[in-house]
Amino acid sequence: MQPYASQTNTGRNIRALRRAGWRFLLNPVGKNSGGWNPHGLDYAIDNGAWSAFANDDPWDQEPFEELCERFGDDADFIVVPDVVGQAKATLENADLWLPILDGIGRRRLIAVQDGMVPEDIRAWLSDEVGIFVGGTTDWKLESLPTWGSLAASVDCYLHVGRVNTVRRIRMCQDAGAHSFDGTSATRYAVNLRRLDGAARQMHMFQPQKEPP
Repeated sequence: MQPYASQTNTGRNIRALRRAGWRFLLNPVGKNSGGWNPHGLDYAIDNGAWSAFANDDPWDQEPFEELCERFGDDADFIVVPDVVGQAKATLENADLWLPILDGIGRRRLIAVQDGMVPEDIRAWLSDEVGIFVGGTTDWKLESLPTWGSLAASVDCYLHVGRVNTVRRIRMCQDAGAHSFDGTSATRYAVNLRRLDGAARQMHMFQPQKEPP
């Protein structure tokens, strides 16, 4: 299971992440802090919706488009713009943005949100379109097994957002996730060994899934 860390420009943290084989999740809100420099690490691209939601700000489309234009070609995946906690608006966004982002990066991920069910997105899923488990925290954790089952049934990529504890890493493993992201290893370098060890350890003797 591949871990992704939120972007940082701190040399010590970058070196530690590089040694551990972690990757960056670039975020549009990092534009003004120099956070769009992946420092030679592989990376994926977030859309910035959660950051805007957490800061009670409106989502800004322009930096997301600029980030995709500058770094999209080599991205492991791009998270399709979503609306946190709102299923209908997120599905409308997916219908709009999936064609726009087609051909950019290795794959696009639909960020599932509160109230969604597998049939809402099943028809979109493929080798090139996977699942990003987002949503509000309680809903995310409760619904994670459902999205794991869906990803396995259609053989698509599964990523889980905001994973900063060993417990949540175990939940990702149980769901068969291919990757996860979090801020803990970036903010507190001392946490990297513990989280990396959990990500690498086979939980309940479950096999690691290869990305489709």
